[in-house]
Amino acid sequence: MGKIISLANQKGGVGKTTTAINLAASLATLGKKVLIVDADPQANASSGLGVNIRTLEYTIYECLIDEVPTQKAIHPTDVKNLEIIPSHIDLVGAEIEMLNLDNREKVMQRLLTPLKSSYDYILIDCSPSLGLITVNALTASDSVIIPVQCEYFALEGISKLLNTIKIIKSKLNMNLEIESFLLTMYDNRLRLANQVYAEVKRHFEGMVFETVITRNVRLSEAPSYGQPVIVYDADSKGSSNYMDLAKELIKKNS
Repeated sequence: MGKIISLANQKGGVGKTTTAINLAASLATLGKKVLIVDADPQANASSGLGVNIRTLEYTIYECLIDEVPTQKAIHPTDVKNLEIIPSHIDLVGAEIEMLNLDNREKVMQRLLTPLKSSYDYILIDCSPSLGLITVNALTASDSVIIPVQCEYFALEGISKLLNTIKIIKSKLNMNLEIESFLLTMYDNRLRLANQVYAEVKRHFEGMVFETVITRNVRLSEAPSYGQPVIVYDADSKGSSNYMDLAKELIKKNS
């Protein structure tokens, strides 16, 4: 039975989508069957995996709003064992359209639970907000990975996210756990980065991945070519970071 993991942080630019794409590709390279659900209207995970979002007939939007079966929206990628349910800018309006639905917080859960038997991991790339779509993603998930950038104000807003997770756990999904915090954009030359790293480790103790994602040019370049970094430059530091993260996740869940 597969595991559904959301990548969430309402703060933008912390490496959520980069992590979704590259963790998924690394897990797939290690032989795991992986599905990415792009739940961000910006659709960066979709374009970052080479999906032409302008030509799509079905996306996560049609699944949520029009009850299109998820199988119709699943697209292959160039990475073996990795598939994606892409997003679309229409998802921006989905939250308003879902307001009148029964059990509106559990629509995504109904869509994704039947897919768990087909995949080892389903990763949901959440938008940088705590709106209804993100609530849906967390309600559908077994756990959540929280990327935290090694910069000033890194911990700002995390208490709000943790409070949201606590509410969802008590009211909608009692099985939701925090998988781990993931430190991203780390530059060991910067004293500030080391201070943030130490602070997050001290604050959350055993709930932080050992693997840290360092700043890496190849990692930043890869999405513009529609490729995960393991395809774009397998020898790069970014590629080895995400491969280490994938191995750590597999070990943690074995």
